[in-house]
Amino acid sequence: MRVVVVHGRYRSAAPSGENVVVDQESAALAEAGHEVVLFQRESDEIAGWSLARKAMLPYRSVWNRPVRDDLGRLLARVRPDVVHVHNTFPLLSPSVLHACADAGVPVVATLHNYKLLCASGDFFRDGAVCHACADGSVLPGLRHGCYRGSRIATAPVSLSLTAHRTAWRELVSAYVFISTAQRDAMRALDLPAERVFVKHNHVPEPPVAPAGEGDRDRTVAFVGRLDAVKGVPFLMRAWDAFRAARPDSGLRLVVVGGGPLEDTVRTWARGHGSVDVLGLLARPEAMRRLGRSLAAVVPSQWEETFGLVAVEAMAAGVAPLTPDRGSFPELVDDGRTGALYPAESVAGLARLLADVDDDPARFAGYGRAARGAYEKRFAPEAGLRALLDVYDFARSNRAVRAGSRR
Repeated sequence: MRVVVVHGRYRSAAPSGENVVVDQESAALAEAGHEVVLFQRESDEIAGWSLARKAMLPYRSVWNRPVRDDLGRLLARVRPDVVHVHNTFPLLSPSVLHACADAGVPVVATLHNYKLLCASGDFFRDGAVCHACADGSVLPGLRHGCYRGSRIATAPVSLSLTAHRTAWRELVSAYVFISTAQRDAMRALDLPAERVFVKHNHVPEPPVAPAGEGDRDRTVAFVGRLDAVKGVPFLMRAWDAFRAARPDSGLRLVVVGGGPLEDTVRTWARGHGSVDVLGLLARPEAMRRLGRSLAAVVPSQWEETFGLVAVEAMAAGVAPLTPDRGSFPELVDDGRTGALYPAESVAGLARLLADVDDDPARFAGYGRAARGAYEKRFAPEAGLRALLDVYDFARSNRAVRAGSRR
């Protein structure tokens, strides 16, 4: 099968689960003998643009004629069986859907976040979960300036959501949600039910074999983007509470990742001899660090559509500690393959950290069970089979009309 993968890549300075998933799926397809052609744009390029070109970006995020033309030429040359669309904001725009319609190629769209309803993409505002736009209205997002804290910046996002809602509904042959929780939260899109699939992301085998029980460090690991949405301030408060109750504990916190709060985390860690901040590491080294830990702490404050790092921990035989909302309850079997704590409860996470400290053998057992669950549910073979089933559906059930010639 010949597949064109369309994706606007996020900045490399901020770790992106979407980038990882796109790369992993593309690699799995290629390794299985399918031809994969990438059509991508890099957000890293924006920093080097002229001021005039940067000024055009908000408008191009709504409709990008050069991108549409470029993709149209690629489709005419490659003649793919299917186009798999991932992120289109801000560098591509929904114009890619019209290019595919003009070419008569079926589209599979993976919705990695809540962007088709929420300007910020995460149903998260002012430090808390927010569903004000979950009914399909764009007005709350505009009123609160939810994209980058600016009404001006939010306006083109809201315009795109409104202008292209019909295109998303009519020009896509199959929609992939990455969790049941995400699908249910986005029912206001009113997508054709027969074209909707839930496919959890797959995770490749870790670069090193899972560590044996005696080879693990007495650590819990955070791996991810260092920002408020991912729960970094929440984690710091929970660690402070844990250490206040157990000042002599030998348990350490390892923090891997980069992002806007990295300086804040480093300053905080300097006052804690129990915290190691390693910064942004190459993926193999990050996974090695994760795999040597007793548990992976996931303090996300938003309703994660798919907790990728939780499943990466499971692949490494490490128990994830996650909040009890979003996709996590369908990924983690509480008390068997990991542990859930009440979302937003600093004390709840602090108690889980104390449990790890008290009974590392129990969490090692969770990790072994997590590894078994990974092999059954999230390994590449299962993920590839599910993806190819979606592709086959899209090819047999095309939802393509002629694209507009703007």
